Amino acid sequence: MFETSRRRVLQTLGLGGAASIAGCAADAPTAGNGQAKTNGQQSQPQIDADQVAADPTVLPGPIDRDEPTTHEIELTVEEVTAEVEPGVTFDYMTFDGQVPGPMVRVRQGDTVELTLRNAEDNNMPHNVDFHAAYGTGGGSDATTVNPGEENKLKFQARYPGAFIYHCAVPNLDYHISAGMFGMILVEPEEGLPEVDREFYLGQHELYTDKENGKEGHHAFDFESMTAEEPTYVLLNGEKYAYAAARYGPLEAEVDETIRVFMVDGGPNVTSNFHPIGNVWSKAWPNGTLASVPDEHAQTMKVAPGSCFVGQMETPVPSRIKLVDHALSRVARKGLLAEIDVTGPEDEEIFDPDFDGSSHEGPIYE
Repeated sequence: MFETSRRRVLQTLGLGGAASIAGCAADAPTAGNGQAKTNGQQSQPQIDADQVAADPTVLPGPIDRDEPTTHEIELTVEEVTAEVEPGVTFDYMTFDGQVPGPMVRVRQGDTVELTLRNAEDNNMPHNVDFHAAYGTGGGSDATTVNPGEENKLKFQARYPGAFIYHCAVPNLDYHISAGMFGMILVEPEEGLPEVDREFYLGQHELYTDKENGKEGHHAFDFESMTAEEPTYVLLNGEKYAYAAARYGPLEAEVDETIRVFMVDGGPNVTSNFHPIGNVWSKAWPNGTLASVPDEHAQTMKVAPGSCFVGQMETPVPSRIKLVDHALSRVARKGLLAEIDVTGPEDEEIFDPDFDGSSHEGPIYE
């Protein structure tokens, strides 16, 4: 059965006997193995999506049950043209029209029945690889679909944690960079600690044929991707998407606990995830929810193809900036989200207007 399925997939992608690992092939890019068709003489494609940046507040709620169940999950691949920033357009590839793709939230022991659809007006074949699934390619072979088709997959989520899912056709780095990644959260059987708010973010890079900020349509650039020199490094697909100047800031209140889920699609850049003006009071590196969390961690490595789960406390009003602490990515390449915490001040914890009048002399001599 495996060999028959494998031949069918390779024929669909036009690969013949090319070596492939989890959908990844060594062939040069061609239209048949997942490279975008050119736009011909069309210099400025029409925008067909007002926004690709996923709303960080839209995610499934915590699981509150003791028995496993079956989830019927549907994902639709949408190839859309949208703005990276005002005046700059790009041809994205997405799950359900958003970056990152929708969070899938299940409990350890649950079964996922997935339907993957490839929209009829798309140009390329696509599939999905779940890092939460045992099985060939994480399901990528089984789910490969041409435009206008759909395919199905069933798997049991046997181990807990936060895991990436992503497209894994031969040019998987291109498809992931263009937006095809998301998170599947497998809660441990005992569930997660209760918190007041949860946010969901995804980091990735865009490699384009124009300089950062140059107006016009940016085509994908394979040479800069090969050199691992991204034009943009982003949270949720757009420049400063959930900062105050764009769709943000996100909101919280004093004395709340915030949980942040972050998936690093990459395909190449490791994140150094840090909350400016705060700290990860609990941090699960690599999304390993079965492990004892780190405490009071300042900056957490999140490798491409991995996830992070962290919690923050909010004892004072502030604006928390979520950044990659490779700070040129913030200052020059577009990565930033912000959380405004409102409520009463506590000058014992933080006093921004301190003038020294509470002491007769220096504390330290």
